[in-house]
Amino acid sequence: MDELIDIVTKTGLLTGKSALKSEIHAKGHYHNTAHIWLYTKKGEVLLAQRAASKIICPLLWDVSVAGHVDAGETITQAAIREVKEEIGLSILEKDLEKIGVFDCFQNYTNGIIDNEFHHTFITELQVDFSTLVYQNEEVEALKLVTISKFKTLLNNSENNHHFIASNYNYYMKVLDAIILKIH
Repeated sequence: MDELIDIVTKTGLLTGKSALKSEIHAKGHYHNTAHIWLYTKKGEVLLAQRAASKIICPLLWDVSVAGHVDAGETITQAAIREVKEEIGLSILEKDLEKIGVFDCFQNYTNGIIDNEFHHTFITELQVDFSTLVYQNEEVEALKLVTISKFKTLLNNSENNHHFIASNYNYYMKVLDAIILKIH
């Protein structure tokens, strides 16, 4: 879907201009995304496998839920909307704990120039995993992994083609925040 997205400055401030996602990625405009990582009190993290049809990193495992912030939408509104769209779960603003904003500026061989600010939240998964319904256009599969398994997969991501290897430091910061929350 070629949604309309607000353009931000290199430091993340709104410019007052918007463009279609295709133009944002073609011209490398800076923009915002919402990332929501779900975890359980038992120490599991929900991972989503990117759909095979995704232009960037298809079939790799990544954040529980993520998406672009639409033009005129707040970061929190985008987070709540994306969780509902991608995994069928209704959450409230009070459920979200923001752990930071992480810049992710990458160029891909397919010509996409992706200059994103990941506004990153964690939230507890309070429903049974089996009740989640994922959006086929975005998600190939979902799974819960223990923190130990997450670390093992991450530490071998250069070779196992599980995670997006270039996001190693980002994943570690998220994992640290989740560990602090459950202990």
